[in-house]
Amino acid sequence: MASSAAEAAGRVADDHDGWASDGEVDMEMEAGGEAHGRDAGRRDGGADEVDDAYSLITRVSDISAAEARAGKDMQGIPWERLNITRQDYRKARLEQYKNYENFPQSGELMDKLCKQVEPSSKYYEFQHNTRSVKPSILHFQLRNLLWATSKHDVYFMSESTVGHWSSLSHKLSTVLDFSGHVAPAEKHPGSLLEGFSGVQVSTLAVNEGLLVAGGFQGELVCKGLADCNVKFCTRTTLSDNAITNAIDIHRSTSGSLCITVSNNDCGVREYDMERFQLLNHFRYNWPVNHTSVSPDRKLLAVVGDDRDALLVDSRNGKVTSTLVGHLDYSFATAWHPDGRTFATGNQDKTCRVWDMRNLSTSLAVLRGNIGAIRCIRYSSDGRFLVFSEPADFVHVYSAAADYKKRQEIDFFGEVSGITLSPDDESLFVGVCDRVYASLMQYRMAHAFNYLDSYM
Repeated sequence: MASSAAEAAGRVADDHDGWASDGEVDMEMEAGGEAHGRDAGRRDGGADEVDDAYSLITRVSDISAAEARAGKDMQGIPWERLNITRQDYRKARLEQYKNYENFPQSGELMDKLCKQVEPSSKYYEFQHNTRSVKPSILHFQLRNLLWATSKHDVYFMSESTVGHWSSLSHKLSTVLDFSGHVAPAEKHPGSLLEGFSGVQVSTLAVNEGLLVAGGFQGELVCKGLADCNVKFCTRTTLSDNAITNAIDIHRSTSGSLCITVSNNDCGVREYDMERFQLLNHFRYNWPVNHTSVSPDRKLLAVVGDDRDALLVDSRNGKVTSTLVGHLDYSFATAWHPDGRTFATGNQDKTCRVWDMRNLSTSLAVLRGNIGAIRCIRYSSDGRFLVFSEPADFVHVYSAAADYKKRQEIDFFGEVSGITLSPDDESLFVGVCDRVYASLMQYRMAHAFNYLDSYM
């Protein structure tokens, strides 16, 4: 990973890719013509008026599909009360947002080499924006912090807690709290019975009834969704450069539940989550930022602090193919359900699709608008490829149309993660922002939709 734990923690308050200067939606600077926000009003004796104006702009209010269709901003941003239009603010963001790069001008070069597919399709429709859910980001390069287990159930990071939101009951609950001490209630070989205190969660995975959180110091904390207590705690490495970058929950060829963990110490580790034992530990020449297991469990797609991506044998970790094309470091991978194609996301602002039958060149090069491609998901039926930039944009491509048709989801704020429900009916986007933090829900567009009141 490009940034160490200390550097990343410092960057949280300063710069999520382009957060500090232009990544945040800092509307209080624009509200009511007050150039200096609320404090300036208090100094001038107009505190009540300024507070009233500010509360109108920033009050928590969910937005429904019906309200959005009637013209209300889906994030609740009151553009009519601001000194800038949405169109002009978008233009300014596109011009000013600073993409984080390890190789200078990698994104700018790809902008010149890669033509953007015009957004002409609508695969998912806006359904609801929930302001009571406030996703957060701890490491500016790691955005796998949002997971859906059904079209109504979503798990997410919010400060030091893992939360659960039900869009059906509209109830918010805490699943795991890392602000204090976390320790396992079960005894397993290799498990740290003393647990951890003050874990800084860098990545999250929820699947197969299991929740696994990874930390800045190589921590792994595992909890069953149906259990009240933590099952297993371990520290994957004692290296000083120990950030847990990504976790993939999957089934082995024998059907047992496993996780594959990518770490900044250049390692990829596989754990058996039924016996809670380390099965494999593969080492590479650079920090590993993301690993995903192929549908047939035979291969791993591995990316990290290198321009090239790797395909490796899942049994022994040996490299079977080196994939050349990206110009910067990569942070995301995903496999198409058919196992013939997979995608990689890079800080050069592109997502590349690779075909197993010809790995000498990319099948498609898909460009972002303002920043790195930090999160990728394929729909379970293989029809869609979804990826997010660090802020403002989520792209939905039609795999069935050879990635030549695209939907662009356009909003304002940093992205904590994207997730599709197992049935692909719901797409959730976590928006991290000081004022407009929320969980945005989209539903798959069908020829004949039921009325919103029945959804």
